[in-house]
Amino acid sequence: MPQQRDYEQRERRSSRSSYGEERSAQREESARRTQSDRRKRKKTSAGRTASLVLLYVAGVIGASVLLACVGWILAGDVLALNKEPKTVTITISNEDSFGDVVNRLEDEGLIEYKWLFKLFAAITGGGDDVTMGTYTLNTDMDYRALLSGMSANSATKAEVTITITEGMNLSQIFDLMEDRGVASKEDLMEQAANYDYAFDFLQDIPLGDANRLEGFLYPDTYQFYTPHNTVYAINKLLVRFDEVYDETMREQVANSGYSLREILTIASLIERETDGEDQDQIASVIYNRLNNPDAGTQGYLQIDATLVYINGGKQPTEADKSIDSPYNTYKYKGLPPAPIANPGKEAIQAALNPASTDYFYYALGDDGKHHYFKTYDQMQSFLSTQELYNG
Repeated sequence: MPQQRDYEQRERRSSRSSYGEERSAQREESARRTQSDRRKRKKTSAGRTASLVLLYVAGVIGASVLLACVGWILAGDVLALNKEPKTVTITISNEDSFGDVVNRLEDEGLIEYKWLFKLFAAITGGGDDVTMGTYTLNTDMDYRALLSGMSANSATKAEVTITITEGMNLSQIFDLMEDRGVASKEDLMEQAANYDYAFDFLQDIPLGDANRLEGFLYPDTYQFYTPHNTVYAINKLLVRFDEVYDETMREQVANSGYSLREILTIASLIERETDGEDQDQIASVIYNRLNNPDAGTQGYLQIDATLVYINGGKQPTEADKSIDSPYNTYKYKGLPPAPIANPGKEAIQAALNPASTDYFYYALGDDGKHHYFKTYDQMQSFLSTQELYNG
């Protein structure tokens, strides 16, 4: 029995040893496989990583190239590089928004990317300086130059020269300014009526009527932007009047017994009645009638130019003498309520320095000159000899 047990124990030990060796072999095989798998995975991972790195590098390079190309294209527009030479005139009105202006720049080929131009203007603040006017721009101008070129102080702003002649009335002046692109007549009339211009000679004239400036829009040659700020445009004419209305003239007006507006009214009648060298003679007739209301003219000035002022600029007729207007010097005695035109300096001086005569009448002869008379009968006798009145 002891031998039997020893044999069984040896068998069990042998079996365990064999099993252990088998397990050990399995573990070694598993370890080899694991290590092999790890090597394979490392190789695969390394390959995948290398591929990703290559793709990343290629992507970075591609993106850099793309961005560089895009950047160059955008920079070319911002800096006005490689553009075909072109010069255009751009007009900006009060009604135009900044977007409207940018659209026009694109339409004219001055810029290619509206969004980029708007972004540049927003960042630099240049869009705030763009103002109404007519500007000469070209494709050599970069974004900054375009923005500054459309500002109030721009050297590219277009100008127009306008000559306002003696005797033009306010409506005619505003028509001319509108025709030449300075401003609309409607806007000019609005600002003439309601803007309170800072001149002492206007302070006693109430706002609300554009004709309050009649007589003060001094005839001269002016430079205006096209278009021009309406208030500034009118102010130019008033500034010029203020320059002519110097201390000497102010003193003369103060000693005349008439207000400045009345002197300008007389001057406007003189200006419209004659453009010759006899302005002081016409002035004497006007003053003789004003100062002698009991004379033959009974205080009526009876000046045809006032009829032209109220009939729309037409040749006066006999029927016009019945028009019910305070400007009708055939129907109402004394001076009209305000000037009927804008006189020049010579007419104003004639109103301040009339000739000393006893004439109450005058008439234009066939020779194109005015002839003067003391009485109505003398004038009628003269008229009967003139073909101008007997044709």
